[in-house]
Amino acid sequence: MVLDNKRLWETVLAEIEMGISQATFGTWFKNTSINKLESGIVFLGVPNTFVKEWLLNKYHKFILKSLRNIQPEIRGVEYLISRQEEPEKAKKPEGYPTPTEWGNQQIPMSEIYINKEDNLNPKYVFDLFVVGSFNELAYAASQAVVKKVGSLYNPLFIYGGTGLGKTHLIQAIGNHVKNNSGGSKRVHYITSERFMMDYINSVQNNRGNLFKEKYRKYDVLIMDDVQFLSGKEKTQEELFHLFNSFYENNKQIIFSSDKAPKYISGIEDRLRSRLEGGMTVDVGKPDLESRLAILKHKSRLSNFTPPDEILEYMGSVIQDNIRELEGALNIIICQSYLKKRPLTINEVKGLIKNNIKPKKNISIKDVTTVVADFYHIDEKKLYEKTRKKEVVKPRQVAMYILREDFNTSYPYIGQKLGGRDHTTVIHAYDKIKNDLGDNQLLTRELEQIRSLLYQN
Repeated sequence: MVLDNKRLWETVLAEIEMGISQATFGTWFKNTSINKLESGIVFLGVPNTFVKEWLLNKYHKFILKSLRNIQPEIRGVEYLISRQEEPEKAKKPEGYPTPTEWGNQQIPMSEIYINKEDNLNPKYVFDLFVVGSFNELAYAASQAVVKKVGSLYNPLFIYGGTGLGKTHLIQAIGNHVKNNSGGSKRVHYITSERFMMDYINSVQNNRGNLFKEKYRKYDVLIMDDVQFLSGKEKTQEELFHLFNSFYENNKQIIFSSDKAPKYISGIEDRLRSRLEGGMTVDVGKPDLESRLAILKHKSRLSNFTPPDEILEYMGSVIQDNIRELEGALNIIICQSYLKKRPLTINEVKGLIKNNIKPKKNISIKDVTTVVADFYHIDEKKLYEKTRKKEVVKPRQVAMYILREDFNTSYPYIGQKLGGRDHTTVIHAYDKIKNDLGDNQLLTRELEQIRSLLYQN
């Protein structure tokens, strides 16, 4: 079937978008389109010379391959600037890399050429992973696993909020094992959602045995975002049996999630016990020093040397998400080329304000919903006059967060949470605050709740 130009390019873009970050995709592929297709040549419209050079140098082979996968008669790609641009070729800003220099070590092709057999992205390696106080335990556990695959920390379960580097770390394990086993270890990375879809398709097509054989042949199984299996009983059952097969044969299993196993609702107890049976470690939010280290590391890889003032500003305003931090850095580098000079601090502030998704206003209802879900209780119970132990602690945690994080008044919190007296809220706040001093479990619970609250 021959697609029209618009549909053809949309299909290619869909494939590209799956393999690269949103920031990278938006920077290089936004405002591109197929202008015409003549004699097997695709004429691709791009917004400016800089994007033209970048696509030609870094993505040309992949674009051509994707086009030919859909329409084999396509023989080549030409790049046309769609709107009038200055006749002078874009000059390299002083101290900034050219498109050829920038990214040879890091961004373009390695983000796209994901091995279809193991699903591993070659860019996710330990050498490109920045270690800080927020992730050093998870990093150490990962290093231990690659030294004794299948016999130490099995399973390894890494949890934490969105955009904190969990996928990088678990895939780095897979790439290390793959590249250092001489081909003797078969590694496979998959998201829990894809695993579920594979299972559903196997059932629908009466190929259950082929599904089992497919996954049991691997020596290392890496499953991302396992929390999405919540409530999927049949898929959980299949994973449970697969887990047992791996464990009994000393094969390594690695999971990631946005929360620890005990706090994932809708998971069967027998599977939860397996998830908790090895090493469980968290990745927290990076502190300012770690965020600056990440920015400097990524800048060096890109041959990009912005003033410390700019990096410090970026690190101070983008606090919760490493992915957003890297995306903002890519945007700033790109804009430096388009303007043909380094950016000022005010320009950087404007870019970050316009390109980083603002945090939503968080309501009392948001807090109670997240807290109730975290502790597996009915949200309505937080408002009731019950003193049951399983409700009292979550209610106190909700009151503590509302006061500590949002400076909500004690009387207002009491009014909204069941019409309680303000002294009850003060007691709850003081109780949680005092317990945090020597209760490490409570400290981790608060970190996870905040992560879920702010990422949602």
